[in-house]
Amino acid sequence: MIATILLPVGIVGSVGLLFGIGLGIASKKLYVHVDPRINQINEALPQANCGACGYPGCSGFAKAVAEGKADPSGCIPGGAKVANQVAEIVGATAADSQPMVAVVHCKGGAKEAGERAAYQGIKDCRAAVLSGNGSKVCQDGCLGLGSCEAVCPFDAIKVNDNNVAVVDPGKCTGCGKCIEACPRNIIELAPKIHKIFLGCNNHERGAKVKKYCSVGCTACSLCVKATPSGAITMENFLPKLDYTKDENFVPAAHKCPQNCFVDLVRVRPKVNIDTKCDGCTDCVEVCPTKAISGDPGERHVVDKEKCIGCGICLSHCHAHAIQLWGGLGYSKHDNIRRHRANS
Repeated sequence: MIATILLPVGIVGSVGLLFGIGLGIASKKLYVHVDPRINQINEALPQANCGACGYPGCSGFAKAVAEGKADPSGCIPGGAKVANQVAEIVGATAADSQPMVAVVHCKGGAKEAGERAAYQGIKDCRAAVLSGNGSKVCQDGCLGLGSCEAVCPFDAIKVNDNNVAVVDPGKCTGCGKCIEACPRNIIELAPKIHKIFLGCNNHERGAKVKKYCSVGCTACSLCVKATPSGAITMENFLPKLDYTKDENFVPAAHKCPQNCFVDLVRVRPKVNIDTKCDGCTDCVEVCPTKAISGDPGERHVVDKEKCIGCGICLSHCHAHAIQLWGGLGYSKHDNIRRHRANS
C-alpha cells in the first residue's frame, strides 16, 4: 500500500526536479541583460510620448540612447535640461541644439481670405481636402478645421476666432506633430530665437491674389530688395527666409505692402542716440527707413515715427552711442490688469 503511494509521488517529484533543472539551465542560457540606464533615462524624460525624437515613445528613445543609437539631446520637449541629464547618465556630452518652434505660413482667416464654397462635413482638414480641396479660394491657405490642434500634445496650437491656426511659442516644443497633420503643408519649424516669419504659402502672384486674400503674397519681391544680406530669396513666387544668416527680417516685414509677415514682437523698440555720437553719419547711411538725420560732426537725431526698431544702426556705430529703448508690447489684457491694479 505504501509502495503504491510512494511510487507516483517519486515519479512526480523526479519530473519536477528535471523540469526545475531544465528551467534553471534555460534561464542562464536565455537570460537577456537589461541595461539599468534605460530606466534611469526614461525617468528623466518628460513622458510626453510625442514621437518627436523619432522613436515609439519615451521608453523607445531611452533604449535607443542607452544602446548608442540616439543622441542624448534628441528629446525636443525636454530641452537642454533633460538633454544634459540624459547625457550624464550615459557618460556623454549633449549636443547644443537650436530650440525650434512651429510657425503657420498663413494669416488669411475669415476676415482676410475669400471662400468659394460652404464646407459641411467632418471637422478635419484632411477630410475637407479630400472632398473638394477645402472651401477657401486660396488653395494653399489654412482651412481652420483644427487637425493640427487635435494632435498637439502640448495645447500649443489653436484655431482662433478668425478661423486660422496660430501657435503659442511659449507652449510649443517643436515636436512636429502639427506638421504631419496639416494636409496643406503650411506649418514648419523655425528657430525660436527668430521672431519674424512669412504668414503666407500662396504660390500665385500679382493682382489675382488680392482678389481673394488681403494679406496674400503677390511676389512683388520688395522684401528681397529690403534685405541686402541675401537672407530672402524668391522660390516659386514666394519669399524664402534663410535663418542661418545674420538677419532679423524687420526691414522686410516693414516693407511688405500686403503685410504678409508675422512679427511675434508686439511692439518694437525705438532707437535713441546719446551724447557720445560724433556725427560720423554711418547710421544715417544704413537706416532703411531714413529715420536718422543730422549734419556731419554733430549729434544725430531719430524720427521715432519712422524708426522700425530693426537695430541695423547699432552695429555700424563705432562710438557706441545708439541704444534701443522700449518695446514692452503689453497686450490688451495686460493693460486691463494694470488698470485694475492701479484703481
